[in-house]
Amino acid sequence: MFAIISVGNRQFKVTQDMEFLTEKTGQKPGEKFNAKVLLFAENNKVHIGSPELKSAKVSLEVVSDVKGEKIRGYVYKKRKNSQRTWGHRQQLQKLKVVSLSAV
Repeated sequence: MFAIISVGNRQFKVTQDMEFLTEKTGQKPGEKFNAKVLLFAENNKVHIGSPELKSAKVSLEVVSDVKGEKIRGYVYKKRKNSQRTWGHRQQLQKLKVVSLSAV
């Protein structure tokens, strides 16, 4: 049994008790919320939404807030004595699938 859900701007294929990283959702660690279900498959039956399934439900829990990998950039202009280094770490959240159900 699996489902394809939409969280933020991305889509994920999830199963029961799976953990994954995504961009910040606005929820705090420990909170639970429901995701939009685009496709739900169990046994040999596949239910496809257009664009989402109202009858299927995927419950997610925010495990923790984390930071992504450090990205470093370097800007250099020749003959101008100009150079700059910058860095960025994306704010992410670790989510866990609590339950999958096709009501």
